[in-house]
Amino acid sequence: MRKQIVAGNWKMNKTFQEADELINSILEYIKKDENTAEVVICPPSLYLELASDQANDTTLMIGAQNMSCNGFGAFTGEISAPMLASMGIDYCILGHSERRKYFNESHEMLAGKVEMALKHGIAPIFCCGEQLPERESGNHFNVVKEQIEKALFHLPESDFSKIVLAYEPVWAIGTGVTATSGQAQEMHLYIRNLIKDKYGDDVAQETSILYGGSCNAKNARELFSNPDVDGGLIGGASLKAEEFIKIVRAFD
Repeated sequence: MRKQIVAGNWKMNKTFQEADELINSILEYIKKDENTAEVVICPPSLYLELASDQANDTTLMIGAQNMSCNGFGAFTGEISAPMLASMGIDYCILGHSERRKYFNESHEMLAGKVEMALKHGIAPIFCCGEQLPERESGNHFNVVKEQIEKALFHLPESDFSKIVLAYEPVWAIGTGVTATSGQAQEMHLYIRNLIKDKYGDDVAQETSILYGGSCNAKNARELFSNPDVDGGLIGGASLKAEEFIKIVRAFD
């Protein structure tokens, strides 16, 4: 049975004190409840050690928001997979639309980042999704297919089985507009069938595919009720502990 996951992407938010308080608040909920879903938080890199230390001996998992495709060297400002692994980081978000847009991350670069993460025992949460014009022109399936094929489908089955996918329609990220439940299920099923065609049904059925894009406490239960939606990559709603936990509980 594939894993249900709710991951919070904090993006570039929270001061150190605010991050400390948010982590503690989330941990209070997690320690009280036996959650159906695996819970992941992805704070800014400055706070990864804080989060990792506080999550020690709990079920809370910690993810980074980005990493370099290089191991070590003269890359000022970058963070490497060996560095993250040495801190016990579990996941890393890769391929997010904001990284693609603002930092010009290509399919080739992302393929390198995915390989580096896997080499050091970090599970990628790999993002894919279309722009609004691509959806309106009916090209959204081809866009997502290209993103997945060029960054991931060179991997052997043993490596691909460690990937978590996150479908994030770019037109729904931070806009308050959410893909309908039907639109989310349609794309998730399409992605699962792509995996099936490449790696077989067993791998496809074991791959967790998350939905991201204005997912919140009000719509999470409906989105997660779809058979091919295995959780969420949560943006703004992950910055408030109570709302984030309501999303986690949408599986209960």
